[in-house]
Amino acid sequence: MISVCLVDDQNLVRQGVRSLLDLAEDIRVIAECADGAQAVLEIPRIKPDVVLLDLRMPNMSGLEVLQALSARNELPPTIILTTFDDDQLVLQGLKAGARGYLLKDVSLEQLVEAVRTVAAGGSLVAPMVTQRLLAGVGRIQNQFTSLEQPDPLTERETEILRLLSGGYSNKEIANSLKVAEGTVKNHVSNILSKLGVRDRTRAVLKALELGIV
Repeated sequence: MISVCLVDDQNLVRQGVRSLLDLAEDIRVIAECADGAQAVLEIPRIKPDVVLLDLRMPNMSGLEVLQALSARNELPPTIILTTFDDDQLVLQGLKAGARGYLLKDVSLEQLVEAVRTVAAGGSLVAPMVTQRLLAGVGRIQNQFTSLEQPDPLTERETEILRLLSGGYSNKEIANSLKVAEGTVKNHVSNILSKLGVRDRTRAVLKALELGIV
């Protein structure tokens, strides 16, 4: 059973998302938070498998929640809930550690698949990144702590990075390439090191900035 925490200041949004998730047999909403300050307190205590996080909230924004929990290494796999006008905030949220984003009018199938994907270690970056978001990468000041010119990736590392950008988990990549999952983990570690980033989502964003994928 995948446990989920909903963080959104709008009751109707939380009720709608909960109603959709209740239809999935393998997903259970274990907590709801109405603002960021409550989320920062509750999430480390309940340790959900996945967090669905709004960005625009009173008291403490979703971006501040991501930054606070990331700084304490207490950020579970998190999906940003967003609207069409949140492009720059979404990019900052991804750089702060979110695994991807969903629009608030998401369908049942998209929502359930997204929760399952991030719970399994995947991300939702490239398949759902719009042209506006990609354009926004260049508008936002680079917040990566990375090398100016990363070491070149091998052909296999580039191949794996492309699969990472598709949201695939290590296990799915291993099955696709017919190699051991441990081999994929080693390649991912090398990719992160060469790009000078600390997680998969930042690796995909950095690759998008550099035109690698």
